[in-house]
Amino acid sequence: MSSRHLGDCVLPDSKSKTVEQRAAEGQVANFQRQLGPFVVAAETTRMAMAFTDATAPGEPIIFANEAFFHLTGYPCDEVLAQPIEFFFHPDSDGKTLAEIAAACHGHEGGPDIRYRRKNGSGFWASTFVSRVFNAAGETAQHFISLADNTKHHQERERCYALIDELNHRVKNTLSTVQSIVSQASKKANQGELFRDAVESRIFALSRSHDLLARVSWDGVAMHDLVTTALEPFRPAVGDFDRTTISGPDFQLSPRATIALGIAFHELATNATKYGAFHSQRGSLAVSWDFSPLAASANLRIRWAENDGPPVAKPTQKGFGSQVLERGLAHELGGKVTLEYKDSGLVCLIEVPAHGNIL
Repeated sequence: MSSRHLGDCVLPDSKSKTVEQRAAEGQVANFQRQLGPFVVAAETTRMAMAFTDATAPGEPIIFANEAFFHLTGYPCDEVLAQPIEFFFHPDSDGKTLAEIAAACHGHEGGPDIRYRRKNGSGFWASTFVSRVFNAAGETAQHFISLADNTKHHQERERCYALIDELNHRVKNTLSTVQSIVSQASKKANQGELFRDAVESRIFALSRSHDLLARVSWDGVAMHDLVTTALEPFRPAVGDFDRTTISGPDFQLSPRATIALGIAFHELATNATKYGAFHSQRGSLAVSWDFSPLAASANLRIRWAENDGPPVAKPTQKGFGSQVLERGLAHELGGKVTLEYKDSGLVCLIEVPAHGNIL
């Protein structure tokens, strides 16, 4: 099929054109005669621009520049004679039409409107409308320019998602704090004991939060979590030369980071008061294993103390063991087993990996 150029626009020959397209082509030719320099500038600018005929029903587009074709993905012959709402996204509602109508009547501002490309994808653009008057002072055309701000909308949606996630995490953290305070108040009858019980665990929670903040809440390495949880106990252990940490490294979810951080704090506190860290000869081995590829994989953690003071199974569960067992069961669906061996305390933790840990 033969075609001819009108500016940078390739139009089909007259045999395949509609009446509307022929009329639009005539309007473009008229533009070129009357506004030659302006049309050249509009055709070469990188901002999408179009003119509509304000005197015709539906205000058909009578001119669009190359940037408009590029932004919408439509060729010239599919743009001319179409109303601007033809390019609105299917999700557009009456508010969109009202905003365009207000802009056409001279109201200031450039409403953000969602448009669709020919391939069906959507994009956002600030839409600025100016009136073009004829010799009689009447509105003859509307000049429409589109400033693509899709990235801005995507970033805003991402911010909203992050805020929602932050709200969710703060609620979970406050729930953990409430649980700590509630359990401490039941076990500590004296004010000083109550304060120590709460403060130490709040500090443990804070350290886990600091770790998460460093990685933008995107996941904390298991090795980093264990070493950070043990850091406050360095004065009792020295340079951790009596401590070994082993296991495959992987990223913990924020929820698992907080729950396991408190668990390690409870175990280290107990070791300092009664276990391996209470003895100059005591040692600690923390190890774990799991298969991240298995559908039913469990994370298995082993905390084993050696050469500390003799340990015996308590007649009743203390506050620390309740925090340990109930916290992991509630937060991660985990199971905790405490073994009081002659060599020292051994704590076995097993947690379903998928949906909780990774």
